[in-house]
Amino acid sequence: MKRAKHRSCSIPPLSEMVRDMKAKRRRSLKREARAIFRAGLNAVHAGEAVYRYMKIEKEKGQEYLVCGKQKISMDETERIFVLGAGKASSQMARAVERRLGNRIDGGAVVTQYGYAEKCRRIEILEASHPVPDSSGLEASRKIEKLTADARKEDLVIFLLSGGGSALMPAPAPGISLEDKQSATNSLLRAGAPIEALNCVRKHLSELKGGNLARKVFPARMCVLLVSDVIGDPLDVIASGPAIGDSTTFFEAKAHLERYGVFQEMPKAIKERIEAGCRNEIPDTPAPGDKIFKRVSHHVVANNTIALRAAYEKAKSIGCNVKVQTNSLSGEAKEVGKSIAEDGKMISGSSRKKRSPQCLLYGGETTVRVVGGGIGGRCQELALSFAIEICGHENICLLAAGTDGRDGPTEAAGAIVDGRTAKTSQNQGLDPNDYLRDNNSHHFLRQRHACICTGPTGTNVMDLVIMLVN
Repeated sequence: MKRAKHRSCSIPPLSEMVRDMKAKRRRSLKREARAIFRAGLNAVHAGEAVYRYMKIEKEKGQEYLVCGKQKISMDETERIFVLGAGKASSQMARAVERRLGNRIDGGAVVTQYGYAEKCRRIEILEASHPVPDSSGLEASRKIEKLTADARKEDLVIFLLSGGGSALMPAPAPGISLEDKQSATNSLLRAGAPIEALNCVRKHLSELKGGNLARKVFPARMCVLLVSDVIGDPLDVIASGPAIGDSTTFFEAKAHLERYGVFQEMPKAIKERIEAGCRNEIPDTPAPGDKIFKRVSHHVVANNTIALRAAYEKAKSIGCNVKVQTNSLSGEAKEVGKSIAEDGKMISGSSRKKRSPQCLLYGGETTVRVVGGGIGGRCQELALSFAIEICGHENICLLAAGTDGRDGPTEAAGAIVDGRTAKTSQNQGLDPNDYLRDNNSHHFLRQRHACICTGPTGTNVMDLVIMLVN
């Protein structure tokens, strides 16, 4: 009787098993980070936020438009115009059409190239962001023309989201579009925050800093906003076209001087700023002006809502979660280093914990451009973080803009871990060289670390998600 042959069982070496286990853990962390980001993003889709916020109600035979706690009588409203500007404005316009349909008498909104969605009763226009162009100028004129037609019995619904300031340039008298482009470019390259950028823009514009409300008055105005600014200050979001402006020509000049660009400004801009400082031309309308008595503002989506949804998602997949801050700001590469320190500290103190640790950050950093590369604030933050945690394979970070675009790139941001910078040497890449050259995008693209979402339909600044296993 022949003895049965037994197949030999090949057991992989322990080192190989450990390597495979680590690889699976890294992939799991990245999947979870993406899921958490997606949950935050879905919660702040501008169109859905507007549709949830607006209602038509009937009461005692009368019809009302309800926006939050505000009720506007449709029977006492003669015409409805829908205007707007921002990266999310076309999605917001579609939502208003879903609610109001044929009640809308006309309108125009301007959004960034590639972000447009067709509407039936509202004209959707496209222009450049962050540097304004001639299409934005033409769109501003169309919006201005519609405001000039508004009467006291009319309702103007204005849809405002991040990017609205650049997309609706409308230069003040004596200022050309090229002048405004030059000012925007100089401030961006100097790393100026959105507050400084918008303060200067207000004092070079016909519509910003409350001037749009001046043109709409005496019609009623209802402003629906998707906030892309920390703390949701109404006078900063898209340069506050429908609210009183507390900033002055003196502050605009101070910002230009602080970032070292006043002397390089075009002659027309310097002359206008100086004339404003001498009170030779009127400043923007201040809070309390009568033109704002019939204007109401409603924030329908912001970074806090996105963070809350991300928190709930992280909790549902078994993470120990903490919102570290909802006011993230500062130089991107320095913020990346600081978050990396948080990660290394958690990694060292949580080795006995079974659940992944999740830290959430919301806000918007800046980049001071000194090199010749291409990148954005989220990618620069992520690359700086990856360098700092090199070798810590149990740490993962996702940093991305909720609008789907990080700087002048097609990426929304990046997702990195302890191997991103470590194994780059095999490709002959030095991450520090790329970081010094502000060239984070090219490095991360070669490492297959970029996140590309395309236009997302919203803009509530950035989400940063760190997971430590």
